[in-house]
Amino acid sequence: MSKRKKQERLSANYLEKIPRHSTRLSWSSDEKGAVTLSIENKGLANRLAQLILRKPKISYIHLDELGSFVWPLIDGERTILSIGEAVEAHFGDKAKPTYERLAKFFQILDSYGFVEWNDPTST
Repeated sequence: MSKRKKQERLSANYLEKIPRHSTRLSWSSDEKGAVTLSIENKGLANRLAQLILRKPKISYIHLDELGSFVWPLIDGERTILSIGEAVEAHFGDKAKPTYERLAKFFQILDSYGFVEWNDPTST
């Protein structure tokens, strides 16, 4: 399938979405730029899991190279499309298929509540 057809499969509306970091987590990066997300496990179910199953009070998610590059670009102003342009400029062919990978990355972040969305019409 051609690049153009693959990009057409991604909804233009999705690529125009503007992600921002969820307020329920914090993050840090090391000297090499590797990003780690920190999520506090709150609530009754989590407290029970901490007591019974020894679940940690804070979970740490370590992002890969691409995720660590993308995470700081999530600022509540850039669209997924503009983040993709920065990814392609930085990684070149190593990022291909860029928008399919970004779409999946943002779907995963969204499913865990790690990102929220700004309304593109309000900017």
